[in-house]
Amino acid sequence: MVLPAETEERVKRRALTVCQDHLRKVLDVTRKVPQMIDCFMRNDKEKAKQLFTEIRSGEEEVDKARRLVSQELAEIGAILLSREDFLRFTNLTSEIADFSEGIAFRLVEIMEHNWNVSGDIKKDLLKLSEAVLDAVVRLRETVMVLSYGPAKAMEKAKDVEVAERAVDELYREFEIKLLSSKLEFPALILLRDVLQLLEDSADKAEDAADAARILSLIM
Repeated sequence: MVLPAETEERVKRRALTVCQDHLRKVLDVTRKVPQMIDCFMRNDKEKAKQLFTEIRSGEEEVDKARRLVSQELAEIGAILLSREDFLRFTNLTSEIADFSEGIAFRLVEIMEHNWNVSGDIKKDLLKLSEAVLDAVVRLRETVMVLSYGPAKAMEKAKDVEVAERAVDELYREFEIKLLSSKLEFPALILLRDVLQLLEDSADKAEDAADAARILSLIM
């Protein structure tokens, strides 16, 4: 419950705290994607399945945390005029966890069907996933400095943009290499999906950084 004496400043801090906790859970899920691809490189099916289970569980935790943000903002009520900005931020970052689950599912399917994928493609996939993780880490750093004022947050948000551009460059190179490969058609389709989901994750991180910029102006 929001007490009458609670100021807007205090409820903003409450809202920011639950958003930060939500993003921490998103980052925990995202960290498992390069681990998943490492299993893919080593054809370690059992470990990959275990990680897939952990990613699905992590995605559920992210969803619970997103609902907690919504609940917290509902309890705060009209005293916080910027509730929609907090909700937009958590909705964007939740999608990153959704994409991570989709990536893990497709990699497990490729491994289960024993479709042959070259070591070069696997290495490129790992490199791309690490670049995506870097973008989400930069986003986390941006959110952690929101209470220090707009200037600091704007500076950190630029790092997310730089990381997203690095992902975009890798994505374009990898897409052409993938389409030029002699992969079996089902594996090609699934890997192209994985590629797209990785790029989408970086795009969402950039969109969330833009949302964080707005939050920095009202903190």
